[in-house]
Amino acid sequence: MLMILFAPSQAVVFAETLITSKEIQASGERMYREGILPNGKPIQSMVSADVPVDGRMFTCVNCHQRSGLGSIEGSVITWPINGKELFTPRRRTGAWHAAKQKQGPGATQRWSLPTQYQAADARPSYTSETLAKLLREGIAPDGRILSRAMPRYQIDDSNMEILIEYLKNLSIENDPGVDEKKIRFATVITEGVSAEDKNAMLDVLKAHIDTHNIQTRPHKRRANSGPFYKTEQYGAYRQFELDIWELSGPRNTWHSQLKTYYQNAPVFAMLGGIAKGSWDPIHHFCETKKIPCIFPITDQPVISSTDWYTLYLSKGYYQEGNTTARYLRSAIKNNEITNVIQIYRKEEGKGAMLAQGFRENLTKKGMIKITEVILNEGDSIEEKLLQLPFKVQTTDTILLWLESNDMSAATKWFEKQPQPPGVLFASWKQLEGNTSVIAEKLHDKTYFTYPRDLPEDNLRKIKIVKRWLNNRKIPVTNLDIQSQMYFLGWMLPGAISHMRSEFFRDYFIENFDMMHDQDYAIPVFPRLTFGPGQRYASKGSYIVKLDKDEQQNLVKKSEWIIH
Repeated sequence: MLMILFAPSQAVVFAETLITSKEIQASGERMYREGILPNGKPIQSMVSADVPVDGRMFTCVNCHQRSGLGSIEGSVITWPINGKELFTPRRRTGAWHAAKQKQGPGATQRWSLPTQYQAADARPSYTSETLAKLLREGIAPDGRILSRAMPRYQIDDSNMEILIEYLKNLSIENDPGVDEKKIRFATVITEGVSAEDKNAMLDVLKAHIDTHNIQTRPHKRRANSGPFYKTEQYGAYRQFELDIWELSGPRNTWHSQLKTYYQNAPVFAMLGGIAKGSWDPIHHFCETKKIPCIFPITDQPVISSTDWYTLYLSKGYYQEGNTTARYLRSAIKNNEITNVIQIYRKEEGKGAMLAQGFRENLTKKGMIKITEVILNEGDSIEEKLLQLPFKVQTTDTILLWLESNDMSAATKWFEKQPQPPGVLFASWKQLEGNTSVIAEKLHDKTYFTYPRDLPEDNLRKIKIVKRWLNNRKIPVTNLDIQSQMYFLGWMLPGAISHMRSEFFRDYFIENFDMMHDQDYAIPVFPRLTFGPGQRYASKGSYIVKLDKDEQQNLVKKSEWIIH
């Protein structure tokens, strides 16, 4: 029995079984995003006319993206397939929009064109039948044959109706946080963040918002009297509003606090933000509510290959551990066995993330033997190290993922051993650059992970940011934080303008995904790279040592090691 479809909030009859519209949408979403049928089997498809492939390899989302609004890859344009685009005629690029003849600002005459100047539609509206034919045979309603790269899906009638119903409801109404005049954003600040760091983040973010909002005249003029073929782009201009969501108290209450803020005033997306400790509670709130969160200030992000809505500048401390693993792997020769002692405090999130990043990125596990020394609250480092089941050798490598006080005690202990270790690794950022806590005799043996661009390599970019801050009378306090927010403000207008009037959250974050790689407006990192589904823009770190002659200077011991 074919499925009988009603309004989205009602139930339907499918194969003599009553199922809800919510179940239909879930099944359709799985077909669209994963290439899997409601029965759990992969969709079968054909590409290049005669090559059978598993539908999971050529899912709809790969090209048309989550929003259904399409993508551009080189010279290949993937058209939108969301509900309101599929089931209306497609105008030719730049053509007069008949539906807007009596809409929008300005005189009606502005929208009126003589018949002889009205371009014909590029294609007619789809119906359920013509869309099913396109998906199965690659034939459009006007008879065009689609590119051979477009798979032909082998889907029966019942499952086809589920997929088409999903597409009818995909990206049809703008998401919350947007009205005809404004886009509302929020930024999150948690308890425990210093006033200096809070202001470093907030002052720069507010300056970008203010700059956008005071430049209204040209945007409004274009919306009212710009060329008709840019109506959709210019008419989409909105002013920005920024709400500040401050969180306090136990971390397990942050989700409910965020929920209250959101219920009182829904936002379209979160911008920046800064937290003491892990970003985990805010990350999972955004995943639950499907709210984009763009470039929060954190070195303790959530590490996930599947979560969608938070775009981080880097993997933070995890990335540094990853870099250390890759550096050691490259140094192993002739199948040597390297003994590694990894030391960190369990309750201290930074050290645990460094250790996790190292542990999870060892492909030559047989060549690296790891002994972990995990410190619990109140544990003495000296007592823990005395419990090692072997004596430290000069060939051993020690990973000291420790704060300053623990680092001082640990390096003094190793310094006193009959055979001090040959190599030590530490995180420059975790130590906040304080190398004085490392026993002097071990300075030459100590390597540091350095997840930023070295200052001497980016003087020009630092100068640009400082000049921008000076012009807005913002004092230079924490340049690392201020530079990250400067970059966010640099990227935001492009992501918004490319949305045109399609204010969908998935499309918003997809516009960041499609950005060109950046090495100009970000003095913190050598390069930031973007791509579909990539959620960590900086993908590497340096390994450095202290200069022998001038200890305040750093010397690179590696190129930018990427994960």
